[in-house]
Amino acid sequence: MALMLRFVLLCGIADFTRSLSITTPEQKIEKAKGETAYLPCKFTLSPEDQGPLDIEWLISPSDNQQVDRVIILYSGDKIYDDYYQDLKGRVHFTSNDLNSGDASINVTNLQLSDIGTYQCKVKKAPGVANKKVLLTVLVKPSGTRCFVDGSEEIGNDFQLKCEPKEGSLPLRYEWQKLSDSQKMPTPWLAEMTSPVISVKNATSEYSGTYSCTVQNRVGSDQCLLRLDVVPPSNRAGTIAGAIIGTLLALVLISVIIFCCRKKRREKKYEKEVHHDIREDVPPPKSRTSTARSYIGSNHSSLGSMSPSNMEGYSKTQYNQVPSEDFERTPQSPSLAPAKVAASNLSRMGAVPVMIPAQSKDGSIV
Repeated sequence: MALMLRFVLLCGIADFTRSLSITTPEQKIEKAKGETAYLPCKFTLSPEDQGPLDIEWLISPSDNQQVDRVIILYSGDKIYDDYYQDLKGRVHFTSNDLNSGDASINVTNLQLSDIGTYQCKVKKAPGVANKKVLLTVLVKPSGTRCFVDGSEEIGNDFQLKCEPKEGSLPLRYEWQKLSDSQKMPTPWLAEMTSPVISVKNATSEYSGTYSCTVQNRVGSDQCLLRLDVVPPSNRAGTIAGAIIGTLLALVLISVIIFCCRKKRREKKYEKEVHHDIREDVPPPKSRTSTARSYIGSNHSSLGSMSPSNMEGYSKTQYNQVPSEDFERTPQSPSLAPAKVAASNLSRMGAVPVMIPAQSKDGSIV
């Protein structure tokens, strides 16, 4: 009985091994950013696999913080490729007939976000199988720049530098001399695979054209450098010239500032002279108003006189005017004093007053 059970188990295992299987081994694929990655998944079916064919590709992102996501699916003779937004429009089956046993896919225009573990699942009842593919996306070296850090003069120390703008690690460097004997100076041999070559006590023999090649597992980039080691310049003369130039510039700036300030003061003075108005000097009085006020005052005086004081007033000259106005308007001595007509006096507001006559003895007539 035990022998019979053992035989049945062995037969079941043999039948299982002849069911659906994926023949492609698990792989690690490295591709450069922007390229297309081919992820293989080929399978074979057994006669017992009679159910509908279902093919499913999933991704496990490299950050391990997200669950597996379906990126493309084949079911019921239809393809669904809009499950994963980051790969939408960039993932496709390579075969037009998936029943032929090829479930491989292409991922185009690779990005760093595409890094992860991809899993291919094939199901055709009762058979089921799956395989994993690890995809790594690297960045090629690019934008490499070669330059000299320091003064290229005989006897000086400086550095030759090779710096790529981008590129996935690890990076390998290689320096070469392209001119003259095409042999690198002996002191530099230890640094030929370094991004920086330190030059000590430079000589004219170091002059020439050099190249630096940067490589990683998916690509390479190169830059050129022209090195000219020249005799040292006259530093004392250069420093003296710089000092003199600085002093002249300071003098010129001072002169400009002085001229500007002087011109500004002159304009300010002219403006004050033209617009200076003395507020403590009252405006001149009108002669007409003076005459009116004088006559009005006399009129009021006359109105208040009584016969007892008329004698003193009769001796006052009627045509007397304030001396202030006549001092401001000098008159020619040859002209006779002007007399004011009665009509003009009336127009000026004067009131006619009758003065009583007196006899020789002083009595009023």
